[in-house]
Amino acid sequence: MTHPYTRNHLHIVFGSKSGRSCIQGETRNRLWNNLRGTIRQYGATLVEIGGTDDHVHLLVTMPPKVSVSVLLCAAKANSSKWMNDEGHLFAWQAGYAAFSVSASNLEKVAAYIRGQDTLHRQSSFQEEFTLLLNRHGIEYTSRRTLA
Repeated sequence: MTHPYTRNHLHIVFGSKSGRSCIQGETRNRLWNNLRGTIRQYGATLVEIGGTDDHVHLLVTMPPKVSVSVLLCAAKANSSKWMNDEGHLFAWQAGYAAFSVSASNLEKVAAYIRGQDTLHRQSSFQEEFTLLLNRHGIEYTSRRTLA
């Protein structure tokens, strides 16, 4: 076979450094557009983006030649720089979580991402993040989850 045939969907989650609540209003839409642009530059497809004032969820279809860590390093660096250039003292947390998503569950995960504002009226990002790690069988320590 001379060509890779892949379809890799990932649900990626990461938060602002120290859980700062600074992703709000029109800034949020512009930040999402910045992330969207970087993801496109790396040949990935952004299926859905959402989050609240302290974190972001991405549903991404990854190309075969780009690693998750390379894509996220670029996306986080570019968007942090943009936020700081716009006058916001901003940084993302160092880590992230990435979960594989089957094609049959894409719409379910996309709807989950779109529902972030409603979800976080009842639970914190830390609670959600811990639940996602547990649901996907990822071992963690509480210090490590949002560092």
